[in-house]
Amino acid sequence: MKTHSPVIGYLLWIFGFTGAHRFYYGKPVTGAIWFFTAGLLGVGWFIDLFLIPGMDRRAALRFTAGRYDYTVAWILLTFLGAFGLHRFYLGKIGTGLIWLFTLGLFGIGWLYDFCTLNEQVDERNRG
Repeated sequence: MKTHSPVIGYLLWIFGFTGAHRFYYGKPVTGAIWFFTAGLLGVGWFIDLFLIPGMDRRAALRFTAGRYDYTVAWILLTFLGAFGLHRFYLGKIGTGLIWLFTLGLFGIGWLYDFCTLNEQVDERNRG
């Protein structure tokens, strides 16, 4: 069963120099590298145009589909993550409230969630 959407992957690829698509597909290390190097000075960003289908297939094998939708969680994190809406969506009310009142732990928690959101959703879907 699909966990991630190639459409979302390609939309995030447009901002690929930030590593957004790599974070989405569960590649936080290379996502951070892309973020700090502008997609390997644009070269890696261009190459990823052709690698996204493979990233999508690997994400489907690696992560568990279930009650919580990865795409919904990622959209909430990306656009409203500082308010903790992705955490409320995952049933993490306590940390959601902390994120809400501290703007994602002053941005640090929001960045942390970019690196760990796939694992958080996976854990909830397995539980």
